[in-house]
Amino acid sequence: MGFAKEFKEFALKGNVLDLAVGVVIGAAFGAIVKSMVEDIITPLILTPVLKAANLEDIKDLTWGAGVKYGNFISNVLSFLIVAFVLFLVIKGVNAMRKKEVEAPAAPPAPTNEEKLLMEIRDALKAKQ
Repeated sequence: MGFAKEFKEFALKGNVLDLAVGVVIGAAFGAIVKSMVEDIITPLILTPVLKAANLEDIKDLTWGAGVKYGNFISNVLSFLIVAFVLFLVIKGVNAMRKKEVEAPAAPPAPTNEEKLLMEIRDALKAKQ
């Protein structure tokens, strides 16, 4: 098998494509969450704290000789929001899967061997 053909089979496998889609969607989702944290949540929640510290942005919070703990707090908030949203998504998916599993499946059709055994049983009952 040629190198190009082998690479094509690898690159076009379902798992690789699914992973690529997941990475792209994850990056887009990360940008949305970052915007939500920096533009909505941080100003709403931390505005009183920032005003008390005479700051405009949480990233401006420093300690001592330039330790930027405000940037760290901002990143922790972003992580917590992403983790919470992923928890909700996975919880929803698991709930949907439970509903699928709870639906009773039709009993499987008897195999040829089972059909033959049933015929033998019925024939023996008929003789008695």
